[in-house]
Amino acid sequence: MIDQAPPVEAVTPPVASDTSRPQCSPVADSWPKRALDVLGAAFAILLFLPLLLCIALMVRLESGGPVIFKQRRTGHQGRIFTIYKFRTMTVAEDSANVRHATRDDVRITAFGGLLRKLSLDELPQFFNVLKGDMSLVGPRPHALAHDTYYGEQIPAYAERFRAKPGLTGLAQVNGLRGEIKDLRGMRDRIAADNLYIDCWSLGLDIAIATKTALIVFRDPQAY
Repeated sequence: MIDQAPPVEAVTPPVASDTSRPQCSPVADSWPKRALDVLGAAFAILLFLPLLLCIALMVRLESGGPVIFKQRRTGHQGRIFTIYKFRTMTVAEDSANVRHATRDDVRITAFGGLLRKLSLDELPQFFNVLKGDMSLVGPRPHALAHDTYYGEQIPAYAERFRAKPGLTGLAQVNGLRGEIKDLRGMRDRIAADNLYIDCWSLGLDIAIATKTALIVFRDPQAY
């Protein structure tokens, strides 16, 4: 593990792959990180419980159908898990043709747009953290179809599975969130994910979580 953690501010991730990276990382087996995940997720669920119930009611009243959006994602060491979100679209996609959400996407409902802008649609993932599928901080998980596509295009892509996926990550706090417009955009995101794993420390997790809390309600990439 690198002694000096990368700064959370203004990280410029390398694009090139480094095949010398270890296949095991302390981030995956750290009990202090897991303890922080459990305590943080449990506290967040209790804190936001009234809001969770209100959002669930509004989603149901606006468009009917399921309140929770479920989709298969790839987790630590390639294990498949089901991620939870509040449903923000009129369709639920979990197929080989999943499309990234785009700005002014016609699939997004009016209330869903507000949830996405404030990142409140992600709140159910605290239950994923409690279950152990995810961590508070780590590489953001992608749809299986995107894992397949980008895994064939980017040699270092699978290295991100050395850690549990997270609610937020180094890529997200450095502007690499949201719609992927070209292959370079995903390369940069994957480079940041792998940089996080290589340089992981509890201090880095706390710094990323703190910066996320400061920008989460005004992130221009949230839509």
